Amino acid sequence: MAGVGVLEVSDATFEQEVLQSEQPVLVDFWAVWCGPCRAIAPIVDGVAQAYAGKLKVAKVDVDRNAATPSRYGIRGIPALLFFKGGKVADQVVGYAPQNVIEEKIQRLLAAEPSRVVGA
Repeated sequence: MAGVGVLEVSDATFEQEVLQSEQPVLVDFWAVWCGPCRAIAPIVDGVAQAYAGKLKVAKVDVDRNAATPSRYGIRGIPALLFFKGGKVADQVVGYAPQNVIEEKIQRLLAAEPSRVVGA
C-alpha cells in the first residue's frame, strides 16, 4: 500500500531504515482496515514525492509488525511520527489535513543543524 517514494518498513528493518537514517524520517503507522489511514495515504504519498532527497517517508503496517508500534506507544492509527537523529521529534495521531503535516515537516527540516565548514 506504499506509494512512489514510500518505503515499507518492518520491525526487522525499522532500526536501519529509520533510527539510523541520515535524513529526517516521517513514519506512517497504518493498517489495511483503517479508513482514516486510507484517507491520509495520498497526503503521505504526496509528501514523499515533494520532499524526495530531504525527507525519508516510511510506512509500518501495525497488523504485521507489533513490536515497533508497541515500542512507541501507538494506540491509535493513523499515527505519523517524525524522527530526527533516531529520536521522535514530533507526531500526529489521527487524520490531519495536508497543511498541518507540511507545517510539521517544515519545522523538522528547518531544525537541520547547519554544517560549519572547517570547524
